[in-house]
Amino acid sequence: MELGNQIKKYRNELEISQEKLAEKIYVSRQSISNWENDKNYPDINSLIRLSEVFHVSLDNLIKGDVEKMKKEISVKDRKDFNKVSNILAVLFGLLILTPMPLLFFLDNVGIVIWVLLAVVSIYVAFLAEKKKKEFDIQTYKEIVAFTEGKNLDEISKAREEGKRPYQKILLALFAAIFAVILSLGIMYVLTKFF
Repeated sequence: MELGNQIKKYRNELEISQEKLAEKIYVSRQSISNWENDKNYPDINSLIRLSEVFHVSLDNLIKGDVEKMKKEISVKDRKDFNKVSNILAVLFGLLILTPMPLLFFLDNVGIVIWVLLAVVSIYVAFLAEKKKKEFDIQTYKEIVAFTEGKNLDEISKAREEGKRPYQKILLALFAAIFAVILSLGIMYVLTKFF
């Protein structure tokens, strides 16, 4: 955490001891020592008093910590998004590869298993879409930038937002074409072998 360094820096600039600072903000000297050594974090009242004593804004006092917290949240969000994306990729791969073997080896039970797999895949796809909306990422470029922990500049973001309606239309078209081809393939295989 940066707050400990900030408190120590501002205290040294004022040339006051930990004891004097503790008196000014109504805490023990041990509390000041713990904060400066990052053993614990001051409560909001103490933070406000510290900012008043140091004559700095709360923003400046905890700036480094806020940035670190944002980074930690961002890393967790990216990991969650990547996990959902990987699960979705595996499920869709299984959806494509398993209908014929399931039907051939397990007959009607295989169809039930495949339908359950499809329902789970739809649910995970819904979760992925929810994450994409939460982080305002829709286009491929935005998704790649997000997973790499980068941000698009404003011009690139505006360009990508302009592409979204066209990409959604193309995605729907490709999904429809893929579904027709897959259906025709399954029908062909069924008529050929059964």
